[in-house]
Amino acid sequence: MQTDTPNELIGVLAHETAHMAAGHLAQLREALRNAQILSVLAVLGGAAAAVAGGGGDAAAATALGGGQIARRSLLSYQRGQERSADRAAVTYLEKTGQSSEGMLKVFSRLADQQLFASRYGDPYVQSHPMAADRISQIEELARKSKYRDRKDPAALQLRHDMMRAKFIGFIESPQKVSRLYPAGSDALPARYAQAVLAYRVGSPAGALKQVDALIASDPSNPWLLELKGQILTETGKPGAAIAPLRRAVSLAPNAGYLQVMLGHAQVASGDDGELKDAIRNLTKGLADDPGTSLGYRQLAIAYARSGDIPLADLATAQGHFAAGDTKAARQYAARAQAKLKRGTPAWLRADDIISYKPPRL
Repeated sequence: MQTDTPNELIGVLAHETAHMAAGHLAQLREALRNAQILSVLAVLGGAAAAVAGGGGDAAAATALGGGQIARRSLLSYQRGQERSADRAAVTYLEKTGQSSEGMLKVFSRLADQQLFASRYGDPYVQSHPMAADRISQIEELARKSKYRDRKDPAALQLRHDMMRAKFIGFIESPQKVSRLYPAGSDALPARYAQAVLAYRVGSPAGALKQVDALIASDPSNPWLLELKGQILTETGKPGAAIAPLRRAVSLAPNAGYLQVMLGHAQVASGDDGELKDAIRNLTKGLADDPGTSLGYRQLAIAYARSGDIPLADLATAQGHFAAGDTKAARQYAARAQAKLKRGTPAWLRADDIISYKPPRL
């Protein structure tokens, strides 16, 4: 929501990709364990000092000093990882023919935010390098890039603007939405945000009228059709939502969320003739976008209405698992597995949930 251009967001993604490519999270866990060991040793050293006659004050000072050393060591390690990710991100952008100016703009904003906070702060107790230092490093690397002045394509910029308008329209206060996207503006993002706002403040008929006008302006945009489907589904007209959502899926067949939305509308319509297609859409949508917990609930309902209770239990288990409730997930998975044929894909999916053990942090 804070990025003005796709390039700024891409710069952030490049940085986070660098963390994953370098295995920084696993390395940080090891550094954290080492820091904990240092802290424990400091406490033991403090106890030894007390036994040796230094008293409680000596013990506390030794433990506190050791803890501070461990903390600073860990933070220094984190700052090193951040600098490494910054350098790798610039390399990724260079190799994909993209500018690193977006990264610079993001870090410039961070620098402005840190201006007063860091005035009296200790740079050695920060988990990230100071923004001004990061800017200097990136500027030095970016200066050599032949892609530094490359701009985002107009179509990509519009997609980015529409994405921001949708987020802001749904999340921010009505006053802020209207300030950022004034009513009466002809700009597509402003009209999109205003349509979302109209729906939020309780005017679904007005919102649908605005969305229909948007669709007429940009008929190949699947997310305008998705908004229409959402409004219709959530205002008790899921049957009417099927057609626009089916059109949205045809325009973006790899967007799992859209297929989940279509399956949801089909299930909510109450038309049993739609159940088979709903199961197909929900199954494919969840395969492409497994974090959409709404899809598992709808899939469970579809299977239950079709008379397949074991698969309904399995879908419920998967939904609980996606939501992080592993206890409920195991219960439903065990119930499903008891009725499924051993060794089948569904039985194995249930077994995966039952035998799951969370990773050690």
